[in-house]
Amino acid sequence: MPFPLLLLLLFLSPPLSAAAPPPPPSSHLLHSSCIHARYPHLCLRTLSSYDRPSITPRDLAQAALSVSLQHARHISRFLHHHLPSHPRPSPLLDCAEQISDSVDNLHRSLQELKHLRRSTFQLQMSNAQTWVSAAMTDDDTCLDGFGTVHDPVVGKIKRKINRVARITSNALYMISRLCHSRLIHNSEPCD
Repeated sequence: MPFPLLLLLLFLSPPLSAAAPPPPPSSHLLHSSCIHARYPHLCLRTLSSYDRPSITPRDLAQAALSVSLQHARHISRFLHHHLPSHPRPSPLLDCAEQISDSVDNLHRSLQELKHLRRSTFQLQMSNAQTWVSAAMTDDDTCLDGFGTVHDPVVGKIKRKINRVARITSNALYMISRLCHSRLIHNSEPCD
């Protein structure tokens, strides 16, 4: 192929960067919500698969709770797998019970958000916030029970529970944002 023809083809062909598909657009709501969460990078990472242009504050709060619940269930299974066959009172057993309570609280909160009604919105949101706060307290109580135990399994458990606690903190923030958006649009306060 003659050199001038090769140059012409290179000039007319699209640049390599144009051939790659653009990244999916992030909704303004997800970004503006996560950027103000306590753990913004974790928020964006854990909720990015739920992002779509039509996402609402309610969708976002439900997604955040779903992610938190999934992670709490995972750590609950992990804890029960590591319990001795004949558990006696121990930080691990206490922690497993606390995380089980956390799972229940997150599940109750998610169910409340899935069944919001205009007439009971304020009460339902208060319930959801209370249960998520209780789940965070369960996580903290579990961590406190280990004290300064230095064990590889305990270290792994603590890291997993810290991650769940952070995700749950972000979920509580999303519920608060849902309350705030409702207040702006309907003049109904959430507690």
